[in-house]
Amino acid sequence: MPDLTYTQLVHAVESHQVATARSAEAIRVRAQALADYATDTRTDAKCLSAMSVDSDTFSEAEQLARNLDGVSDAVVAYASAADTTARCAKAAADQARTTHSGIQEAVSRAPVDATGVNRAWFQQQ
Repeated sequence: MPDLTYTQLVHAVESHQVATARSAEAIRVRAQALADYATDTRTDAKCLSAMSVDSDTFSEAEQLARNLDGVSDAVVAYASAADTTARCAKAAADQARTTHSGIQEAVSRAPVDATGVNRAWFQQQ
């Protein structure tokens, strides 16, 4: 019995592709939430300034907004990398289907039982 069948390979690669795409989307959502928090904090800082609250409080709120912007920018860059990874996972899944489906189809249509065949025979040269 082979260590990994075509069906197992396709299922594993497609599962990885779906998980990677979901993770990339979750990262993108969190990046947007951080950007929104930064905007809200900056608005709050402006309100504090307009209400003539002491300058230290205003400065701290403004600094927090800048820090949130920096974290948001970093998470956006991370989300971009996650999107690239998701595209690569999709390409790997497509390649796995393309490369191995012909072998699976040939084995399925073979008039003889091919389950005991040495897997090295199927490798491309």
